[in-house]
Formats: sequence, structure tokens, C-alpha cells
Amino acid sequence: MTEPSATFLLFGATGDLARRMIFPSLYNLLADGLLPDDFLILASGRSEMSDDAFREEVCAALRQFLPADRYDDEVASQFRTMIGYQPVDAAKPDQFAALAQRIDGRLERGLSVYLSTPPSLFAPTAQGLADAGLIAANTRIAMEKPIGKDLASSKQVNDGIGALFAEDQIFRVDHYLGKETVQNLLALRFGNVMFEPLWNTGAIDHVQITVGETVGLEGRVSYYDGVGALRDMVQNHILQILSIITMEPPARMDPTAVRDEKVKVLRSLRPMTAETVKTNSVRGQYTPGAVQGEIVTGYADELGQPSDTETFVALKAYIDNWRWQGVPFYLRTGKRMPARQSEILIQFKPVRHSIFWRAGHGTGLEPNTLIIRLQPEEYIRLLIMSKRPGLERQVHLEEVTLDVSLTAAFAGQRRRIAYERLILDLLAGDQTLFVRRDEVEAQWTWIDSIIDGWKEANMKVAPYSSGNWGPSSAIALIERDGASWHD
Repeated sequence: MTEPSATFLLFGATGDLARRMIFPSLYNLLADGLLPDDFLILASGRSEMSDDAFREEVCAALRQFLPADRYDDEVASQFRTMIGYQPVDAAKPDQFAALAQRIDGRLERGLSVYLSTPPSLFAPTAQGLADAGLIAANTRIAMEKPIGKDLASSKQVNDGIGALFAEDQIFRVDHYLGKETVQNLLALRFGNVMFEPLWNTGAIDHVQITVGETVGLEGRVSYYDGVGALRDMVQNHILQILSIITMEPPARMDPTAVRDEKVKVLRSLRPMTAETVKTNSVRGQYTPGAVQGEIVTGYADELGQPSDTETFVALKAYIDNWRWQGVPFYLRTGKRMPARQSEILIQFKPVRHSIFWRAGHGTGLEPNTLIIRLQPEEYIRLLIMSKRPGLERQVHLEEVTLDVSLTAAFAGQRRRIAYERLILDLLAGDQTLFVRRDEVEAQWTWIDSIIDGWKEANMKVAPYSSGNWGPSSAIALIERDGASWHD
């Protein structure tokens, strides 16, 4: 068993992600006794700051973003002593020597580096670490998305890091994989005998994956415009969920076996063309409207200029393999939706023959549906048919719900931040919940086919009012096949 890293080096430590997620996650791991003894958190950013000044900023962030009942002055005081701050500009290689001095004598106990920076800084940062002698066999490096903006730039980023680190040292972060409910998809599929025999084209009519956000740009103007919903959400989060719910059973629960099966699925996605994007995709952009009772402006107004960047995308995808041949997968994500939710719907096929049917009398027979809600609530619901109580000779069926609330079932368990799991696995060197290079490149290959199709077909964004589930053409995308989005 590999010993966990004793040093955590965070680049981009003054950023929003560090304040909201990374430092609260590290605090929680300390509070639960899950960090190694003599653990050092060395934070780095371009701003000049003393250790004490930075520690004050971290403690202020903890008080702001941790639940009130979770913050403890004694734990926070211990957490402070673990933190050091060293200003480093990746464009100034000589500044990495000061980092090396702060870590002197600790490298042999393992170093985990976390890059919460723009991808343009990944390779220069890695080179700076190498020049300072901070890359060893037990050095690991984690990278936040985006890993490029297309296949070519993704390869460039991966080549830059791969020139200095072996693949088993590289941890590509998709925070969705740290969510309990996403990990629970593996348990649902492979830990219950009733699902896996039906998990194929023989029993499943179609699958829907929805990731809806109520927010707009929220200060991400410089990043989001020119990127859009397809690159920002589908390329990583949605395709990772898709690969987990459709992959073949891995031989065992280890990083190589799990990721081998995921990449097979991603490589089986049917590429799109200039013709198929017209019928199998929708691009949308929100306009002024109301979200949960609040009046909001449109994307162009927030941006301050017109733009063809999509804030909503809906896709009809196919996986060309034996298990899923012919099953449509409807994927959608967008900003300024009516509700914040991440959800998977498995629509089963109807029974082949109804024994309850009688001419002139409807029986209410509906196909079974499995709904897996990932956020904000966490539950699994199976819609099944049951006899409606009564003395009528004709059997009348009614749809009832078998509801398993994971939130209620594990009410005694604290809901953890996704980054807690990911940071713990990074320190331990477990790559199961991180994305391998060939996965990233398979994802970009499919996404690039859509982007190229949009360009060739000259597909423009369709407007939709904030507070709606995208343009009307997104409804037509699924309803022309006789199905409906689950809202």
C-alpha cells in the first residue's frame, strides 16, 4: 500500500475554487483524522503575501463556506499551522527555487501537486517543478479542467505534462466523479442482480441525462464565452456519467479495469456530421426572463456584446456496440434553467404483450422508468405498475413509485464535498475517479465532430427565455421519436 503524500502543493491558491472547495475539503479531511501526520499544505499564487496573511484569508473562507456546525475553532487553529504560502509566477522559473526550499527534506515522503490554474500554465508550472528538482517517483500532479479546447490542444496540454510525469502520476480532475451519487452508479449496476440483465438494447428504449443550472455567467465571462455548454459540460461531466452508466462490467474495481471499460464506450460514440447535427443537436442561448421568481438578464446583456456561444445544448447520441445498438441517448445541459438538477432517466421498453388489455377499456399500462437524481436531492426512483384497489372485474393498473432516498437512508452520514474524495485519492495515489489521457482524447474526438458539424452546417444559437428548458427545438428533438424530456 502506497503511503499518502505528506505535502500538498496548491497552485492557484487565491482563486475561487480553492476558497470554496479545496481548503474546506482539506479542513474536513483533517477534522475526520484522514490527513497524514506532519501534513504540509503549501499554497502558491502570484500575489505577494505572508504566511499569516494567507492563513487569515483561508480561515475567513472556511467560516464563509463551511456549514456553521462544521466549523470548529480548535480544528481551524490546527489547520492554520499546516498552511504556508509561497508566491510563484509560472512565467518566472527562478521563483520555483523558493518552493523547493519550503519543501526541503519532505520530498521522499511524497508530494501531491494540484493545478487550479488556466491550462496554459500547466506545462510551464510542471517545467518549473522539474527545474527545481521537485519531480520524483512519488510526485503526483492533478489538473483541473479544461484539458484543452479541442483534441489538438488537449494533446498539446497532455504532451507538456506527459513529458515530465508518467501517466500513473497524472490525475485529471472531473469533480462530478467525486460525487457520492455518481460513484453509486457503479454500485447500482454491478451490486444488484435485477438491473444488469436488463441493462441493454433488449430492455431499454432510451436514456436521458440532464444537467441543468439556474445560474448565468456568474463572473466567468472571460472563460465561458467562446467555450460554451458543449465544451464546458458535455465534454467532461456528461460524457463521464454516460460512460459509467453504459460501460461493460470491469473485471475488478481498480483504476485500470474501470477506465479501460469507460474508454471503450467513449470510442463507440457515433460521430456527428454536418447532416446529422441538424436533426440530432440543438444550440441555444438564454435571453432575459425569470428564474425561480427572479428577473434576470440575457447572455448577450451580461457579456456586453452579441455572441454565438451556446449556453444550452441538447444532443441525440448513439453508442455503436453490441449492448447499446439502436438505443438513443438524449443529453442536455444549460444555464438559466428552471431548476438546478442533475438526473439520469432510464426508460424501459413496454411489456411485449399486455394480458390486461380489453377492447374498449384502457388499462393504464406504462413502461417502467428508473430515475436517478444526482443533485440537489439524491434518490433512486423506480416507476412500476400496480393494480388499483377496487372490486371491478377489469384490472386497472396504476403507476406507483418505489422511492429510495439516499439522503434519508444515510441521514446520519455527512454529505461530503466531492473534492474531499478526490483529494484523498490523490494523496493515496488511487486514479479510479480520475480521467485517463485516452478518455479525454476520446471525449474530444466526439465533441470535435459536433463542433465541426455545426461550423459546416452554419448552425446558429436559438434563443430561449431564461427560466425555460431551452429552445422549443430541444423539445422537438426528443418528441419526434415519441418520447418527452423528464422535467
